[in-house]
Amino acid sequence: MANAAIARDVGLAPSAVFQRIKKLEAAGVIRGYYADLDPSSLGQGLLAFVTVRTGEGARARETAAMLAAVPGVVEVHRVVGEDCFFLKARVKDTEALGRLLDERIQPLPPVASTRTTIVLCTSKEEMLDLSGFVSDSEESSADSSRHAS
Repeated sequence: MANAAIARDVGLAPSAVFQRIKKLEAAGVIRGYYADLDPSSLGQGLLAFVTVRTGEGARARETAAMLAAVPGVVEVHRVVGEDCFFLKARVKDTEALGRLLDERIQPLPPVASTRTTIVLCTSKEEMLDLSGFVSDSEESSADSSRHAS
């Protein structure tokens, strides 16, 4: 969305919007800008979730870095429970998924076992939606003004 359009929506000058966006980028609140690509069009039509259990002595940070470096793994989440990591992987087909598991993920030294779920269809997948989002500071000031009335 253009700064001018944002400025109109929030009632600020475009220069003020630009400065605020730059501050948010510098603070790491805005981490990047992305295109929403169709995975099937890119030959990555199969989506799978892979849970990973690690062996004794595995270090979480190092393991996460190893898993994140695997081509085809698009998300790596450290989780609590029976499993240690939850991966989102996109590949061409089941043959490519087999290779990803057999040649790239399972041979990693910290990996003790994996379990894989193949997605048949996706009903909802989106980037973070901030519509209706109220920050803690905005909520506090709204609460203060309500209590002052």
